[in-house]
Amino acid sequence: MRLAPSDLLGLGLLGLRTRKLRAALSALGISIGIATMVVVTGIPASSHRALMDEMSALGSNMLRAQSVSVQSRPVPLPEESVGMVRRIGPVTAASAVANTHAQVQRSDLTAGDDFSGTGVTVLAARRDLLDVVGGSVSSGRFFSRADEQFPTAVLGFRAATRLGIGKIHAGDPPPQIRIDSSWFTVIGVLRTVPLADDLDHAVLTGWPAARKTLRFDGNPTVIYVKAREASLEGVRDVLPVTVFPEQPGQVQVSRPSEALAAKRATENSFSSLFLGLAGVALLVGGIGVANTMVISVLERRREIGLRRALGATRGQIRVQFLTESVALAVLGGAAGTALGVLATAGYATYQGWPPVISALSVVGGCLGAAVVGAAAGVYPSVRASRLSPTKALAST
Repeated sequence: MRLAPSDLLGLGLLGLRTRKLRAALSALGISIGIATMVVVTGIPASSHRALMDEMSALGSNMLRAQSVSVQSRPVPLPEESVGMVRRIGPVTAASAVANTHAQVQRSDLTAGDDFSGTGVTVLAARRDLLDVVGGSVSSGRFFSRADEQFPTAVLGFRAATRLGIGKIHAGDPPPQIRIDSSWFTVIGVLRTVPLADDLDHAVLTGWPAARKTLRFDGNPTVIYVKAREASLEGVRDVLPVTVFPEQPGQVQVSRPSEALAAKRATENSFSSLFLGLAGVALLVGGIGVANTMVISVLERRREIGLRRALGATRGQIRVQFLTESVALAVLGGAAGTALGVLATAGYATYQGWPPVISALSVVGGCLGAAVVGAAAGVYPSVRASRLSPTKALAST
């Protein structure tokens, strides 16, 4: 007679229900192997992600294109160069600043050249500049769509110090500075920008406001570019022609940072030793399942003989014990996967890393447990199906 899959599953789980302690101990071996596999892939992956984030903050994906200076004045780049750079495939973001060659004064009572020798420069800046260079505001705000239209200024960290301007407090009258012959309201002060230290010494104005107030022609002098790291060298090669097609030799492009080389070297630093240890643990668990199933066959010979005498085929006996073996391994694998995920997330959170749980390791853990269970159950199930009904019934 044929048995429905639900009946075969019930028979396969019968041995687990009647021998709970032995099943739990056997499943524990599989659980340890799967948990080890999840942990030894998840914890290094979490650490790796944290390290990659730190290296990305060092500008591993950023390039800087600027014009070559002629007689101490940079050659202006084409006004449309930023838009042209953004059309390069691997480029993810681009922004620019431009030297307005304007002079800044703390008030109209000081000489116009008071800050000309201090390294404070007046730069027109695009609104998306901080997103590209990884900058942030320590007080006040950066340019909004409205702010950049009016004579407002954001000061670099060191420029603010030299101009004697501290924090910008909401509700207080904002300080003003004089740029050339116009007054500009200071709306923010930046933190130091490690990836673009020239901004620390700059007085930034909105791009449209600089054109209206400072007779700025709209030509950028420095373009900051973020691109996909795998294509960074290719982007660097095409930047001069893209930025200034008529005179690519007038464009100087920075080299990729050393952080990129370190990041690429770190990406290949996963040790196969950890996966080897997980494999050994999984193998030990599989041997435990096989041992349990062999003993189960020996203990249940009378049951096997009775089922054969009542008409069960060899194939049904094989499927029964194979189902029991796979179920035992899958239960252990599910428990091990859950334990590994919890351990990985807990340890990563404790270390301050972003938890990284690979879906492949979770799915692979469950599938691996099922494969181990099937492999471990082949011999016991075949041995059970080959028992003679008369000998099995006659055994004690």
